Amino acid sequence: MITPKMKRRIKSALSAESPTVHVGKEGATTQIINEVSKQLDTREMIKAKILRSALKEEEAKNIAAKIAEQTESQLIEVRGHTFLLYKRKTRKRVKTL
Repeated sequence: MITPKMKRRIKSALSAESPTVHVGKEGATTQIINEVSKQLDTREMIKAKILRSALKEEEAKNIAAKIAEQTESQLIEVRGHTFLLYKRKTRKRVKTL
């Protein structure tokens, strides 16, 4: 569960950055979902942009929600054609002997 304080932190951290993923006219394809998943594994949060040609069939909120659901991440915000995703990193626990 993401608290409002965490949402503000994520929004401020990604506000100055440019989008790292661009969703094309095909929408949320498996290649886009795989790329988002890879980036979420290396970074906890990403910024993605949806091209206008993709918005003819679906709304930005629907595309962002679909990507968030399939990557098992949290949708932080959809603003215009840009959306923010967050996924907590899984930390591997090392047993000491």
